[in-house]
Amino acid sequence: MPLPNKSSVSLFMVLLVGGACLCVPVFLSVTRRVLSTMTTASSNYVKGQHSIAYVTAPSEDVAKTLARGMVTSKLAACVNIVPRVISVFEWENKIDEEDEVLMMIKTRTSLVDELSEYVKKNHPYDVAEVISTPIENGNPPYLDWIGQVVPEK
Repeated sequence: MPLPNKSSVSLFMVLLVGGACLCVPVFLSVTRRVLSTMTTASSNYVKGQHSIAYVTAPSEDVAKTLARGMVTSKLAACVNIVPRVISVFEWENKIDEEDEVLMMIKTRTSLVDELSEYVKKNHPYDVAEVISTPIENGNPPYLDWIGQVVPEK
């Protein structure tokens, strides 16, 4: 097969560079539009407006009962129940180890105290674990959904 001559290589380079020059502005324009949509969608969320609370329970049945009560009472939008976590802790001056389930509860930060009271009243443990951390950011439609499901009080 014969090698291409200099003029065909030059023409190829002009077409390649010219095509790239035409594509880059289109690519940048599309990228800017996508990024501005993402920024606009997430800019409505106030950091820390929602929280994730963590609660452990002795069994899936107890966790499901608590979760249904929280969602029905509009204290939580969603409760994920993670089976079989192993907790190692000190209780009454001895080291203990228990199989538990973990509940990850999505709620409004303003309702964490009320959620904690609900758990204390309905949980079988003498001292129920209820800890929370604010949600700084996430998928904007999901964060909006939490706010729609769990009204402000």
